[in-house]
Order: sequence, then structure tokens, then C-alpha cells
Amino acid sequence: MLLPPEKTLFVRGATPVLLLSDAPVHEILPTVTALDGAVPPCEGWSITPKLTLCVVDGPGDAGLLIPALAAPVIDTAHGATAPGDMGDWCTDAERAGGAVVLSLDELPEILDWALQLGSGAAHGGFMASLN
Repeated sequence: MLLPPEKTLFVRGATPVLLLSDAPVHEILPTVTALDGAVPPCEGWSITPKLTLCVVDGPGDAGLLIPALAAPVIDTAHGATAPGDMGDWCTDAERAGGAVVLSLDELPEILDWALQLGSGAAHGGFMASLN
């Protein structure tokens, strides 16, 4: 299923994050319970991050296609939220061996990982890359 890029947010970092809103796979993904900020692996799911298209693949027919080149990317590596580059996000994902994928009801205006991970509303986890 195609997820419009405006319903996504790619966040750069040592472990990159892909935030999804109103994703049709939300209920299929496991609820995230992050102990001490450690996001568990999302068993049965994988991610293929590419510059133009990002694929989130799940069990059976579950999955998403995201037009990545048109999606927003932010860089939080320097302590501030600034526009980022999709090529850099893909490099981050390659280095990390995947990315954390979190499905939320709506994209947050302010990134507060404790809130996003502690609310019980986030679904997903760390997805290994198939690159």
C-alpha cells in the first residue's frame, strides 16, 4: 500500500527513525514498549531504505511503499531540528543495519521520544534493513 510522503517523517541519527501517521499497517505492528529508551526489534518486519522509495515489508501482504524523495527529513544530530537529506538518512540506516519505524496516530510537532515511546500509542520497533 502506498503511504503519502506527507504522512511520514524521516529522522536522522545514529539509529534513524521513520515516523508514520495514519498508516494502514498500524494495528498489525506490535505496540512499542521501550524499556530505558531501547526500542525492541519488530519481528517479521524489514525496511529497504532507498533514495527514491522506502519499502516497509511485513508478514503476508502487510507493508508500505513510501515515495522517499518527496518525504520530509530532519536532522537532529546536532541537537537542533533542521532539514535533512534523504541520501544521508539512507546512509544512517545502512550504518545502523536498519531503522526504528514508529506508527503514530499523528506526526508530532515536537520530537519527544519519551512521550512517543511511553504513551503506549506507538506501534512498530527496530526493523532490519534488507540492503
